[in-house]
Amino acid sequence: MTNEKSFFPMVEAKKIVEDLFEPNPFVYWADLLFNALLGWTAFVLAVRSPDFSSRQILCLAVSVACLYRAVIFIHELTHLKKDSFLVFRIVWNLLCGLPFMVPSFTYMGVHIDHHKQKMYGTKDDGEYLPFVLAGRARIVLFFLTMLVVPLVFTARFLLAPLSYFIPPLRKMLWEYLSSLSIDPEWKRPAPQERDGNWWRLQEFAAFLYAASFAFLLWKGILPWKALVLWYLVATLILLTNGLRTIGATHCYRNPAHHVLEFSEQFLDSVTVPGNPITTGLWAPVGLRYHAVHHLFPGMPYHHLGKAHGRLMEALPENSVYRLTLRKSLWHGLARLWRETAAAQAAKSSKTVPTSAP
Repeated sequence: MTNEKSFFPMVEAKKIVEDLFEPNPFVYWADLLFNALLGWTAFVLAVRSPDFSSRQILCLAVSVACLYRAVIFIHELTHLKKDSFLVFRIVWNLLCGLPFMVPSFTYMGVHIDHHKQKMYGTKDDGEYLPFVLAGRARIVLFFLTMLVVPLVFTARFLLAPLSYFIPPLRKMLWEYLSSLSIDPEWKRPAPQERDGNWWRLQEFAAFLYAASFAFLLWKGILPWKALVLWYLVATLILLTNGLRTIGATHCYRNPAHHVLEFSEQFLDSVTVPGNPITTGLWAPVGLRYHAVHHLFPGMPYHHLGKAHGRLMEALPENSVYRLTLRKSLWHGLARLWRETAAAQAAKSSKTVPTSAP
């Protein structure tokens, strides 16, 4: 983009934040361990509480909030330098990825492709779906899918050992049930370097988690209520993250065949500064600064807020950076909903013939 209105001084912006690219291990460890341990403690208390009691509801709310924040660290794992934070990655998988049937390999390759300029927003980007062009029904279907994802992924990993002996099943599981993607029609490419060296071990470990949980339920060692509450927590995490995904990450207007320039990708992204406490509940680990993240994918989450503040102070009032801002999650969702209706109306006016005067 070359006109003055759409110009973004990328070189200048990078100089403003050049000291904010080093991750702080203490912040990562403290944040993850606090939320994971508090979340699972609250979950155990919810299982032990009387059904539908105020104590159980409170424990479930704490469990969802804390475990959502802990689980979403899968995004950070993708952007950390390769072979760094090895113990952190293992602990995250043990505490979050495996219990929720989303080991880190389910996001690694998908999200890396999402940040590639020639793949972003195209049919090869599993993390992008042009909701505005697809219509409101596709948005509703997106959320309905969240209701079955925990059970489907559990079944997927329980079937993993069997798939080792049935190539068609193996192919199906890898292409359609091994990725945290948005587009249900997207097929994951054959395993390659970007998927990491440990995905097979993660897959088998997820099977062991699921099989052990099923065995404990079968033997009566764990109450069936534990499964129900696990499903409820997992689903609420997915639904909350789904709202964030369509309301505060991208504009989702790009046709699948069009390759966007870097500046266009940036303008297709969203930032919701908002209140750090309330906004942090539905967009934890820096994800409310999604436009900043697409400018600087390698910046750790704990510096994104500072980077946003510096850019707002240093860039001029007419900077296109401000075009990526949304007042709130509701503002982003309402805007997407209106744009979807407008796009469908425009499409209908072109396809439905008008009567002669």
